[in-house]
Amino acid sequence: MEQRERPEGGQDWTDGHVARWLPVLPSLDPDVEGAVTRAKLLANHLRRVREKSLVDFDLQRPEFDTLHALAGRHGRAVPSQLAEDLNLAPPSVTARIDALVARGFVRRTPSTEDRRRVDIELTEQGRAAWLGAMDVLGHEEYRLLGVLSVDERRTLADLLRRVMIAAERPSTP
Repeated sequence: MEQRERPEGGQDWTDGHVARWLPVLPSLDPDVEGAVTRAKLLANHLRRVREKSLVDFDLQRPEFDTLHALAGRHGRAVPSQLAEDLNLAPPSVTARIDALVARGFVRRTPSTEDRRRVDIELTEQGRAAWLGAMDVLGHEEYRLLGVLSVDERRTLADLLRRVMIAAERPSTP
């Protein structure tokens, strides 16, 4: 196997992982193994950062997910929209909303469009908790991807899009 030159920045843990497995699996494509392993490690790292930020902001994962879904709808939604966004049964969303109301993170308000309906609205306290947790994760994402130039980040995003399009397509047996 030809020795490839490492890019600027040296070697990482995955380089050692690939080097250990190549003699065991000579047909292993080091670029595929390297990319997949690094993607898994990066996703795990960002998950750990997100989980720590939730602890720091005293949020449970379901609370954060619900606040996030609500924020994504400009801070106002009906429970059925949240249920759809979270892929949950309506009673599960009701329980989440009840807990968030008790914490002062959301409030129920009469709908301006249908008097039979209730809207769920993000409070300033809820927005602050959601943004605080988001900022921690966002800061880490920018720290990591900040080692790349703007063009490199765009290229990476484009390459990952191509991979995800293939992943989202059903595989044929």
